[in-house]
Amino acid sequence: VQLQASGGGLVQPGGSLTLSCATSGRTVSTDAMAWFRQAPGKEREFVGALRWSMRRTYYTDSVKGRSTISRDNAKNTVYLQMNSLKPEDTAVYYCAARVNWIVEYWNARHYAYWGQGTQVTVSS
Repeated sequence: VQLQASGGGLVQPGGSLTLSCATSGRTVSTDAMAWFRQAPGKEREFVGALRWSMRRTYYTDSVKGRSTISRDNAKNTVYLQMNSLKPEDTAVYYCAARVNWIVEYWNARHYAYWGQGTQVTVSS
């Protein structure tokens, strides 16, 4: 499975952004799709995940209520829409995938496939 993230950029506080993660390869077998982010000087942190077979999403508290993960199988693409962006959302965002769902879906160590990252900067 190959992943390619895109859609990052500079956005003002309070603005919105939609990140895309184009997948190729054995995409039909990836039940877990997730987004992580890493700010300068900080560890990579979980943002959200989609359990495709159950059509369920999970988010970290800091983005809950203002973020949505979705998947378009026809386009082999997973999206992360973020609203009401804050300066603390500034980071490089990565999409990740694994074949089977796992209880520790928030743990980056469990994901075998990663995109290259896309920079999101929230600043006025």
